[in-house]
Amino acid sequence: MVSDPLFWLSCSLFLMALSLTAILIVAIPVLQEVARAARSAEKLFDTLHREFPPTLHSIRLTGLEITELTDDIDSGVKSASDIVKQVDNSLNITQTQLKKVQIGTRRLTKGFQVAWKTWNRSDLKTKDKNKF
Repeated sequence: MVSDPLFWLSCSLFLMALSLTAILIVAIPVLQEVARAARSAEKLFDTLHREFPPTLHSIRLTGLEITELTDDIDSGVKSASDIVKQVDNSLNITQTQLKKVQIGTRRLTKGFQVAWKTWNRSDLKTKDKNKF
């Protein structure tokens, strides 16, 4: 019986059937989990397909708004810089004019002082002439 090839063939077929049955018993829950994961992935992909384009559109619009705000801020800073330059230029002109006014005032004051002294001297001379 042990040397009979038919015995070994039937044992081999029995063991092979037993192995295939064990593999199927183990594979069925694994395949069910794979199917469940595939359904979840399909739901995720559907959600992404619905939600992704509007989100990307919103991101694009946000980028455009940020660019627009940046341009507005740049123009505002440039405008403020121009105004500061104009104020600085006006202050420099005002300082120059004040210096000229101070010089003119000093000259006018000196002129009045000299005229006063000259007038007082000529007044003294006429009084001295009148005494004689």
